[in-house]
Amino acid sequence: MKQQVKRINILLYSILVVSLALTSFGLAFLALAGKITLTKGPYRVLFELIWLFFLIDYLIRFKQARSKKNFLIPNLFDLIALIPSHPIFIFFRIARIYSIVRYYNLLWRFGLSGKLTRALHKFMYDTGFIYLLSISLVILIFSSLIFASFEHDSLQNALWWAISTATTVGYGDVVPKTDGGKIISAVLMLGGIGFLGLLTSTITDFFTTQDKQDDQTDTLKQLTKQVAHLSKQVNQMQKELKKEESHEKLSSAKSHKKK
Repeated sequence: MKQQVKRINILLYSILVVSLALTSFGLAFLALAGKITLTKGPYRVLFELIWLFFLIDYLIRFKQARSKKNFLIPNLFDLIALIPSHPIFIFFRIARIYSIVRYYNLLWRFGLSGKLTRALHKFMYDTGFIYLLSISLVILIFSSLIFASFEHDSLQNALWWAISTATTVGYGDVVPKTDGGKIISAVLMLGGIGFLGLLTSTITDFFTTQDKQDDQTDTLKQLTKQVAHLSKQVNQMQKELKKEESHEKLSSAKSHKKK
């Protein structure tokens, strides 16, 4: 009875988490589209209450985690979603929804789990892509926050600067003017570009290896078919030989009787 009540409570809590996450998505989207403002009024109150809920949720899960170290990386997107500087970070809360979907095996229940999800999991975790992506995002986001603070610029411009700098595009429309901005730019060039390079090489290596594995699989299938075909031919020849041997034995027996 207690176990059933516990399951119901977890289910209701999961529904609440998903509902609030989707609500925050709606608020963030409307704010980015300029339809509402999150700096004042009832939308700000609702936005802050939802943020407070997810902050408490994160802290409780962190406290209950057996290994704090193993908790941080898989839940890094949840932590990024708690950055209150800009509504764009709210969309990282999709990771919280995905964790609930995985917990209840909803993809499997709707027939969506299979080769695609296994390949996605292999790509994200077995190659270490999720860890490189998480570190790269942390570098970009915190570089943007520090840059915006030094340069007294908006976070939108700072994010644009961080992405264009880390990807070596460097349009030059946003440039550091203060000493602090120049220092963080140098750090981003040295660290961010390295991690983004590792990201692209990981993606390339994965698909290259996958193509090789597919070629090996196709070759193995062809060899298997050829072996099966040869086995059938050998079996057929063995049957024919047995028939000939039995026919010869019968013929020799008849000739022996005539004598």
